[in-house]
Amino acid sequence: MAKVQRTPLISGNWKMHHNHFEAISTVQKLSYLITKDDVAAVDVSVHPPFTDLRSVQTVIEADDVPVALGAQHCHFEEKGAFTGEVSPSMLAKLNVAYVIAGHSE
Repeated sequence: MAKVQRTPLISGNWKMHHNHFEAISTVQKLSYLITKDDVAAVDVSVHPPFTDLRSVQTVIEADDVPVALGAQHCHFEEKGAFTGEVSPSMLAKLNVAYVIAGHSE
């Protein structure tokens, strides 16, 4: 049986840090600090607070930042009366590639 080659994943969980403007600034700084060559052998993702996902997505895509967008949480239901939750399809619309699962503080 052939071994499956795994690509290491380096993720930054921003927890509840950075407001909207700080999140944009942080990703813009990343765009100047890292290149595609820097991350050729690894996958890299950032996981901002939910309120910053759209802003960070816009910067990643507009500036071609070589990192993937991740979310900190995802609810298993697609829709319903779940106040404050976010569904997988909602995250997919924002091009979220990763979600942190089973994390603890």
